[in-house]
Amino acid sequence: MQKLFKAIYFVGLLAEIILRAPYDRQRRAIPKTDQRVTPAEQALFAGLSAGMVGLPACYSLSRQLQFANYRWRPATSAGAGAVGSMILAASIWLFWRAHRDLGTNWSPSLEINAKQSLVTGGIYRSIRHPMYASQLLWGLAQALLLQNWIAGLAGLASFLPLYLVRVPREERMMLEHFGDDYQAYMEQTGRIMPWLRG
Repeated sequence: MQKLFKAIYFVGLLAEIILRAPYDRQRRAIPKTDQRVTPAEQALFAGLSAGMVGLPACYSLSRQLQFANYRWRPATSAGAGAVGSMILAASIWLFWRAHRDLGTNWSPSLEINAKQSLVTGGIYRSIRHPMYASQLLWGLAQALLLQNWIAGLAGLASFLPLYLVRVPREERMMLEHFGDDYQAYMEQTGRIMPWLRG
């Protein structure tokens, strides 16, 4: 079962790469009017890559991290993997939906492009940061699919600092760019869950 869950995890990664590719091509073609990429942000993204790709690959392709496997009964392990698969599917759907709703407004870093508009429809009607919500779900799925204390929890451990540092900076930038419109939008939506304002 563990091999199946590892395969599901990496199929999920491949799906996200494929889903993001056309939006990345669009984004590169549009000039930027404000870029706020810092070395700290780059380091946080490197940590996220290590937590979501590097350590899972090390765990799946070698025996180096096997000592840290969860000690679950087979039925518990199978159930956790099934739940993890469903959470992963929800994460990928949310990831796709956020990209689709943003269109050319999407960027992997803190930047404003020449065609930037405030998106408040689709999934953004109730959640301001569905990509972060998707990453949170991904981290939960990772912990259930990769049943290892290091590789399994690496996604959540690397997501948390990125979320805590980057979201306040991103919201400040959006307030500077969109002003009262973004302030009103913040008051009507949850940050990563519809019912969690702030």
